[in-house]
Amino acid sequence: MAKHPFPAKMFFMHLLSIVTLYASAIAFITVTHQMVNLYVPDPLLNYAGFHENAVQSLRSALSFLIIMFPVYVWTLSYLRKIYTKDSATAHSGIRKFLVYMTMFVAGITILFSLVFLVNKFLDGELTLSFVLKLLSILIVAGSVFGYYTYENKQYVTH
Repeated sequence: MAKHPFPAKMFFMHLLSIVTLYASAIAFITVTHQMVNLYVPDPLLNYAGFHENAVQSLRSALSFLIIMFPVYVWTLSYLRKIYTKDSATAHSGIRKFLVYMTMFVAGITILFSLVFLVNKFLDGELTLSFVLKLLSILIVAGSVFGYYTYENKQYVTH
């Protein structure tokens, strides 16, 4: 019986990597947004219970980040070892699909964030709180896009 070129284990490892990346990115953005809410408050968002809600959101996001990011780093390390032993895994269709989908989501996030920035600027509603939150989104999305662009150049031939 012939060995399947891309076993289910590799599919799930790649999927785990991408899911934990998304969860980590969302958690990191949530942490930064809640830190901004707590330390650079927007007067329009100051309502009864706001502080408690921000603290609860921060706690939940930190919980996700503490668990998901190490799993993401571990899966990346594991997959890199596999790629060096078996380059076919690095060139697999499912890996390419997940990586390009991730780059697409990051790119769209950057574009929509910039559109939102221009819209707020034209409305005259730019606040320090808004700019800091937007900056956190742009840094995370830009980092993800940049990393996977670099990784594609390293592992994937066109």
